[in-house]
Amino acid sequence: MPASMTFIVLLIASNVFMTIAWYGHLRSLSSSPWYVAALVSWGIAFFEYLLQVPANRIGYSVFTLAQLKVAQEIITIGVFVPFAYFYMREELRLDFLWAALCLVGAAYFTVRGA
Repeated sequence: MPASMTFIVLLIASNVFMTIAWYGHLRSLSSSPWYVAALVSWGIAFFEYLLQVPANRIGYSVFTLAQLKVAQEIITIGVFVPFAYFYMREELRLDFLWAALCLVGAAYFTVRGA
């Protein structure tokens, strides 16, 4: 698999863990003390870092630092919106679309001079 695809696949998997670690406790551990949620989240974040660190190392062999960051944000919103809708049962809002369009603009500006 090309380095660019490996980076994207690992970053998507990493973002799934990150989103669950950051926000999953709001629903699944809402009746638990905050420190229980923090410990569970840290445990989940460990797996996120096991994917994120190699993803960025691989990605940096083919992308600039700015491109890595913008890719991270695009993937984050791509993972967050379905998580918010399906797991957290939040309503879909037009703001998600506007945020995604801003990220498309950011992606354009990070690659236009390449």
